[in-house]
Amino acid sequence: MKKTNKLIVFISLMTLAAVLLASPIFAGASWGSGNKETVTIPKEEYERLKKYELLDEVKKYVDAYFYEVPNEQDMLDGAIQGLLAGLGDAYSFYYPQAAWDKMREDDSGKYAGIGVMMLGNYKDGSVTIVRVFKDTPAERAGLKKGDVFYMVEDVRVSTATMQEAVDIMRGKPGEKVKIEIIRNDETLPFELVKANIVVNRADYKMIDDKVGYLILYEFSGGSKEAFQEGYEALKQQSMQHLILDLRDNPGGWVGDAEAIGNILLDKKLLYYTMDRFERRKEYVTTQGAETMPLTVLVNDHSASASEILSGALKEHKRAQIVGEKTFGKGVIQYVVPLSDEKSGFQFTAAQYYSPNGNKVHKEGITPDIAVEMPEELKTKLFETGDLSDPQLAAAYKEALKSFK
Repeated sequence: MKKTNKLIVFISLMTLAAVLLASPIFAGASWGSGNKETVTIPKEEYERLKKYELLDEVKKYVDAYFYEVPNEQDMLDGAIQGLLAGLGDAYSFYYPQAAWDKMREDDSGKYAGIGVMMLGNYKDGSVTIVRVFKDTPAERAGLKKGDVFYMVEDVRVSTATMQEAVDIMRGKPGEKVKIEIIRNDETLPFELVKANIVVNRADYKMIDDKVGYLILYEFSGGSKEAFQEGYEALKQQSMQHLILDLRDNPGGWVGDAEAIGNILLDKKLLYYTMDRFERRKEYVTTQGAETMPLTVLVNDHSASASEILSGALKEHKRAQIVGEKTFGKGVIQYVVPLSDEKSGFQFTAAQYYSPNGNKVHKEGITPDIAVEMPEELKTKLFETGDLSDPQLAAAYKEALKSFK
């Protein structure tokens, strides 16, 4: 019986070899014969291209034998995304043309979608809603802060597929999108109709005649202008102490954190980066900063640029930090446009450290005054400056000490 099996295998292999040798991919007549132009390239370039030989081999096979006419652009998009996915880094990914356009649209603060802010957790791969914008499809449908995405259409949502999920939830007003979220260990389905969304980057108000409150939702397009507008408006109302709320702020453009740092810190090291070659790059704030007393609120969803700013304010003793230990996203990404001017990618290039040299990535910023949010209030959306918010109430109590 063993001999019979070996004979069958041998015949099968010889038959397969004959088929392959006759195929257009493996036939010498198809590839090796005829007059072909040649190009001379440096040895280093040849060796680099040889690394992609298997990828090209697969593409040729697909081109020849796939049961439908393949979409070459989709294959190339997938190959680039796969290359970046191989880094195992949740923050490095590809923006094909449609996603590239939507990313720039998102930075403008105006887009069509459902109206939520999301934060991906590198620890477990989950993607959580950290903010529901007012008067949006998400708010009307009953989505809440703290809801965890499970499915968007047929995409299982994780940090690896977060951008794909965002792309599906964006589009044109009137389009429908089905999502599933997990809340209190229960999976809940929703069908939402996309609408035009206008994102406000900040809100502010005077809590009393001396203490001003400003919540900055993210460090994205227009956030530094929104901060300046709110800060100046509060000063016009005789503010003598500012409570800056960075809770649930997932970060964004480091340049916006630098700009706000320039307003609040006078010629101080804001942060420094270190790449894998141990090259250090520092950012020092400019001269002429404000001296307004500060209290800063943070929580476990304060990430990235929020941690840059709060860490520097803490270590330079410029502000009291109140709340919960921050998220711990201490890596810097560059958004790189590609040569086609239609696509690009996000790429993690370095870690950043606080002024005192403390690692932020996977560590976070520990507040000066720890105040946990009660479990029953973690999904509650408080009105701006509402002192029934226990963390804000604690920050307000600290702010009042500056007047004694």
